[in-house]
Amino acid sequence: MSCSNIDLKGYFLAEIPPAERRAVERHLAACEACRQELERLELTRTALLSVREEPVPQRIAFVSDKVLEPSWWQRFWQSAPRLGFASAAMLSVAILVHAFTRPAPVPPPALDRAEIRQVVDQQVAARLDAAVSQALAAAEQRHREETARLLAAAEQRFELQRRADMVTIQENFEYLLKRVNVLQVASVYREGEP
Repeated sequence: MSCSNIDLKGYFLAEIPPAERRAVERHLAACEACRQELERLELTRTALLSVREEPVPQRIAFVSDKVLEPSWWQRFWQSAPRLGFASAAMLSVAILVHAFTRPAPVPPPALDRAEIRQVVDQQVAARLDAAVSQALAAAEQRHREETARLLAAAEQRFELQRRADMVTIQENFEYLLKRVNVLQVASVYREGEP
């Protein structure tokens, strides 16, 4: 059995079962290092039992009590009424400083009504000219489009009328050819009659 599998502390404190206890005793008989460890544990117990018991003190005064005690600044920040008063005082001081140090208001410059009227008239005239030229260009574009549409419609009507006239002329020409043929035939028959 290796030393790592041995529970010397459990054996020393009698916390392991009897079967395992016998295995540890067999190992101790063979292993010098484990026997020395067990002797050190027994020496430690003997030393602890030789120390007399003393009552536990209620309060232990440390040298560092003065160091751990909060400073006046920490006590101030932990007090809500003091902190509120300090905040109100700082706000009051800030308002007073602002009231006394702010610059005097600068009066607006005097308005020259004639100059303003001139600027307004120039801007109105410029905007009016732009609006009129834009409206005129739009009207001319609409007029061109309407003229082109009317011209196309007139050309289409003219073309339809021309075709209709050509058909009528052709029909009349054919009718006249027939009449001429009939008259020729009739005149041939009359010439051939005695």
